[in-house]
Amino acid sequence: MVKKLSVLGLLTLACTQVLGSVSPGEQQALRYVDEHHHEALSLLEKSVNINSGTMNFEGVRKTGEMLVPEFEALGFTATMTDGSQYDRAGHLVAKKTGTGPKILLIGHLDTVFEPDSPFQTYEITREGWAKGPGIADMKGGNIIILQSLKALAAAGELQDMNIQVIMTGDEESSGRPLALSKADLIDAAKWADVALGFENGDGDPATANTSRRGAMGWTLTVKGTPAHSSQVFQPEVGAGAIYEASRILQAFYNQLRDEKLLTFNPGKIAGGTEVSHQDKQNRASAFGKDNVVAESALVTGDIRALSAAQVERVKQKMQKIVRQNLPKTSATIEFDEGYPPLAPTDANARLLNMYSQISETLDLGKVTAIDPRNAGAADVAFTAAHVQMALDGLGMGGTAGHTVNEEGDLNTLRTQTKRAALLIYRLHHQGLPSTDS
Repeated sequence: MVKKLSVLGLLTLACTQVLGSVSPGEQQALRYVDEHHHEALSLLEKSVNINSGTMNFEGVRKTGEMLVPEFEALGFTATMTDGSQYDRAGHLVAKKTGTGPKILLIGHLDTVFEPDSPFQTYEITREGWAKGPGIADMKGGNIIILQSLKALAAAGELQDMNIQVIMTGDEESSGRPLALSKADLIDAAKWADVALGFENGDGDPATANTSRRGAMGWTLTVKGTPAHSSQVFQPEVGAGAIYEASRILQAFYNQLRDEKLLTFNPGKIAGGTEVSHQDKQNRASAFGKDNVVAESALVTGDIRALSAAQVERVKQKMQKIVRQNLPKTSATIEFDEGYPPLAPTDANARLLNMYSQISETLDLGKVTAIDPRNAGAADVAFTAAHVQMALDGLGMGGTAGHTVNEEGDLNTLRTQTKRAALLIYRLHHQGLPSTDS
């Protein structure tokens, strides 16, 4: 008598028979993902329904603490760290030692939706889709990390692997100083050979990040000579602070806008006789009269660049522009510490190729590199100076991130987990992809 197979089993068997390149261990992991998909969906819903806006420390900790026993059950030492030194909730850190390449998996627990947001709960919106705060950015990615490890454990593979998991509690709004808030992540990167980030990239599972632009803020402070407006441009009065700020911004635009993959954006400006700036609240106000030459001006903005060399080159250009003052004015520009860039490298490209081949093996199509202009800064960039190779954007597909319309493609929770499980499996068994791969 022929034993009947479930539809799910037939689909999995057909896929592996047609492609013919999935090992028995990998097949076991893939079956686990299919058979336990409902559990992953349940855990995702539970996570999304916990408010974990960055500054809701209790909610961020609760989100991490919900996952700690899940990692412990897989043989990890797992804990939520204390983030009080950098005014944040802390991070989930999970570790297990084994053999083979040291693999770092990166997620984050926080979202941009604080407790006063109207967007708080998980809700099915249509077939295979759900909305909820942080569902794609990136609670879905966190569940993919966990579920891929569970699949490897079910296949008897996880116990021999060298893996660390860092899920930060402040990716959306980093604590300061960064030397403290990113210390756990950087320490893990120094340990690791390869870093895999499970942010959702551009929301399309057909793409992944081999590079991410870094981001840093800047503050331009301008001073002029106050006087009656009838005396503006006179030798003893000069141009005033607002004209000088305008000159500087126009020069930034003219001299920097052709720099490839660079963006520089003035996001806030105030000018007049008196300027007040509440940096933490992202507010600025000014008092002035139309018949008084402006004494003060302030502009804040950000820079996004693809490499550390580009950041340094652009900073020097901006500083030179700032020093070329109009008469009787002065100006200074200060740069904040920020996210470093994850520059594109041949090694990162090889890792993407390995991931894409796995995707094709699973009949999920090729995976190509995201244009860095279409992806923001992310925690994986803090690993760039330490690991041999890195890849990001391995999370769940979705749309409208950082808005109250954020949705997640629940079907990709399954497919991205399969890709991740096989990538980790092959990194362990085959090693890091070389130039001969």
